This record gives sequence, structure tokens and C-alpha cells, in this order.
Amino acid sequence: MATKLVLITFAICRLIVTVGLTMAPAELLRLVVDGHLSVDPSDVETASKDFGLMSRAEPSAVLHPNSAEDVARLVRAAYSSAHGFSVSARGHGHSINGQAQVRNGVVVEMSGGNRLGSGKPVPRSQSGRVVSEKGLYVDAWGGELWIEVLRATLEYGLAPKSWTDYLYLSVGGTLSNAGISGQAFNHGPQISNVLELDVVTGKGELFTCSEERNSELFHAVLGGLGQFGIITRARIALEPAPKRVRWIRVLYSNFSAFTKDQEYLISLHGQPTNQKFDYVEGFVIVDEGLINNWRSSFFSPSNPVKISSIDSNGNGGVLYCLEITKNYDDSTADSIDQEIEALLKKLEFVRTSVFTTDLPYVDFLDRVHKAELKLRSKGLWDVPHPWLNLFVPKSRIGDFDEGVFKGILGNKTSGPVLIYPMNKDKWDQRSSVVTPDEDVFYLVALLRSALDTGDETHTLEHLTNQNRRIFKFCDEAGIKVKQYLPHYTTQQEWMDHFGDKWPRFYQRKMEFDPRRILATGQRIFTGPSSSSSLVSSINGHDQL
Repeated sequence: MATKLVLITFAICRLIVTVGLTMAPAELLRLVVDGHLSVDPSDVETASKDFGLMSRAEPSAVLHPNSAEDVARLVRAAYSSAHGFSVSARGHGHSINGQAQVRNGVVVEMSGGNRLGSGKPVPRSQSGRVVSEKGLYVDAWGGELWIEVLRATLEYGLAPKSWTDYLYLSVGGTLSNAGISGQAFNHGPQISNVLELDVVTGKGELFTCSEERNSELFHAVLGGLGQFGIITRARIALEPAPKRVRWIRVLYSNFSAFTKDQEYLISLHGQPTNQKFDYVEGFVIVDEGLINNWRSSFFSPSNPVKISSIDSNGNGGVLYCLEITKNYDDSTADSIDQEIEALLKKLEFVRTSVFTTDLPYVDFLDRVHKAELKLRSKGLWDVPHPWLNLFVPKSRIGDFDEGVFKGILGNKTSGPVLIYPMNKDKWDQRSSVVTPDEDVFYLVALLRSALDTGDETHTLEHLTNQNRRIFKFCDEAGIKVKQYLPHYTTQQEWMDHFGDKWPRFYQRKMEFDPRRILATGQRIFTGPSSSSSLVSSINGHDQL
């Protein structure tokens, strides 16, 4: 302990002398943690940037916690400080617009290992996550990556029900947003599959919360953009894991037929397993290269798909791909072909465009990582990512197609454009997430990369201008979209985003993080507040 205290004291001195952290030395000296408080330039540099590579904010220090109590100690120090300082949790650093960054505060580096206690009365997998076969759940540290959770639960023949397309994201990170993929129509987003949380609030208090216990905090944190607390543990519901996946893609030249079929497939969510698909997604093809290059392991390099071979019916060369899967194991292997055929018969895709592959369940879930490795090998991963994710109401998705897919995007895009519908009744409206006010809404995700190829349409400036044009089009057309993974720069924009949910969102902020310490990179609230302004904030006189 003496050695650790000397190291912490040295780090504190560097903080005060070189950075000017607005915190008294005595307060920092009391911050004795079991982990490591770092001012190492490499740690600071990593915490200064994110996957988006469009913003940079340098923290004063980085905490590598060894437990939830380490996180609580840090936040308590910030909360009790006369001037306050910001604290932001960072998972795998996959945010786009600096949401997990903090300038002159402390970043909590949540990734890099398991920190759960060992006194749990359930089996512990070799990888360190706590899995209950009887209770059908896994307890995961907030900084654990979903790929690590999957590997651990598969040791017991189990897996979470709802996923994201990319598994190298942290548990706490996706649960602070929603966590969506093609299973969401059936199981809801990941936040609808959480049984319990451990959360450190903006006051430095560590609470266990669930539907029955501290429920207001539980619902606030789920989809809460990190504004109310830092998730240090999540108890996630599990189901028996299938062995294999039949992965199918079919093409459409008619947008109405495409969306009609997608909406039909997600309407089957209440049917028996053998009468529905397990995953429903889709994407827009405005550039022939995308269908062969994105997740390119799906198609054979020796037999690439040619858009020109399919009649686009005057759609300006735009096609739509429906992506569906059926899970199976040894007990259902004999019937899988008949089940798929019965479902496909009811769809209106181009009959010559059925592409099928078969692979292990884990390989399907981890499919995007393989694309990542290819992009990294070509130097195309660590580039700016001006991604735009929108929830579009079902009633206006046709207008969106005409204005954006067939209009603003032109015939080139430097990344996949996903589109798939979800059922609103699978989302708990008590959470902090905002969705369109219709029973069915679409995710439209423009997952584009800014590339230095000499093509003006691939530049960061061009892509960000296109994003602005899309917002302007939706506004002028009266399409009431909601951002997923939202990014705004003024509080009025945030108030408009939350709409009727804003008063409760603000009330929760004043209850759980009254000094506005947490996740300031989201730019919802300025802060932190000084102790003298705390009373006026609580009374609602200082909403910024």
C-alpha cells in the first residue's frame, strides 16, 4: 500500500503541476485506488480520440480501475471537489463524435479485463465472466467486450439473445445507447434483455438496480448516454445457443416490395421458432462494389454478384438486399430447408438473386470483425467515420428512400448503408432511449468512411455535408427522424430530440448527477458545476 500511495502521489503532482487540474492536492491524495491512476502520455493519447477520428479532447488522467469501488472513489472525489471535474467512462473507444472524451478531466478506461468480485455462488468461466446455467444469465463487467461475453457463455451452451452487428464493443457502452441488430425485432434491443445493473452515480454512490430495486436509476441508465451513472456490472439474460446459422441474402429492385417483406417478417415475432427467421436486416446498394466488398466472405470471389445483371426497374441503379438468418442445431437440421423455403415463398424478391451460406453461430455473430481485419490490413480502418444513424418512422420510409437513397447519396457511398425495421413494443418506454412515435420504425445507418482516394465523394467534407443535407431534407419534408447514437451541439437540439421525455431526463440528471460530472462529451449539459451553483441547478434555474 505504501508503494501504491507513492505512485499515486507522484501522478497527482504531475496532474497539478503540468495540467492544472482544479482540485486541491489533499482531495487527490485521498484517492487511493486498487487500480492505477495514469498520466502516461500513451494512455492520455488513447483516451483523447475515438473510432470516429473527428474530434480530440485530452484528459488530465486515465483511471484503470480494479473494481467498481475504484470507479466510485473517483466519482466521489469529483463530486466532493469544490470546483468539480468531469469523469467519463470509456469502453472500446468506438464512439463517433467524442461522446466518451473529456477535456481536463479523468477518463475511466473500463476495458482490459474482468473486475467482478469472486464471491458469487455460481460457476465462473475460464475467461472470468460469471455465468449461471440455472438462472440463464451472465454477470459481466461494464468494460467487457461482447465477444468476450459470447465466448464465456458458449462454454455453457448459452448466449445472449440480442446483439449488435459488431461484437468488439463494451457491455456498458451499448447498454448506454440501446444495442441493436437484426434480432431486435424479436427480442428487442440489448437494453430490453438486462436483468440487473451495478451503477456508480454522479454522486459516487454504488447501487444495484433492477425492475424491482432502484428502478428509476435502472431505467434511466439504460439508453441514458452515460448521463446518470457508470455501469460497472450488467446481468444479461441468456438462452440456449444454436450450433449453426443459415445465412441468406435476396435482392429487390422495388423498394415498396422490399419494405413490405421486411415488415411482414418482423410481424412474425410472436410465432413459433419454426415459422419465423431469427434475424432480419437489409442494406441499400448504390455502389456495385459494396455488395462484394462489405462482409465479402459471404460471396465467392470467383463468382461476384453483378448489379447490372438485375433489372433495376428504372430505380437509377439502386437495389435493396434483404438479409435473413435461420438458426439451427442437430435436432432441427433435417427440417431447416423446408422451414426456410416456406418463408421465402411468401416474399417478392428477384427470384434469381438467392444467395445462401452456412456457418457456425459464433462465426455469424462475429462476421463484421473479419471485415475489420481486412480493412486494417489495407490501412482503411483507422480513418474518419462520419457515421449517421437514424430511426425513421415507417410511414415516411418511402419518402426517405426517394430523397436520400435515390437522391442525396448519388451512385457512390464509401461504406454500407443499413436499413431494417423494428417493433416499438419490444422497447421499454421507461428507458431513456427516444424512438419515433409509430408501432414500426426503421434503422437507417450510413456507416461511411472518409478515404483519401482522390475521389471527392469519399472525403470527410463531402460526407459530412451529405449528412447535413439529409437532416435538412428530413426537416423540410416533415420526416420526424430520431438520431440513434445521437450527436448535438446545443441543449435546445437535445430538448427537441427528447421531446416529451426531456423533463424526466432532466429530473433524472438532477437526481443522479446534479453536478453534471459524467459524460460531458455528449454535450447535453455543460459542467461540472461548482458547489455554490449546485442548489440552483437542483431547483432547475440552471439547465445548462
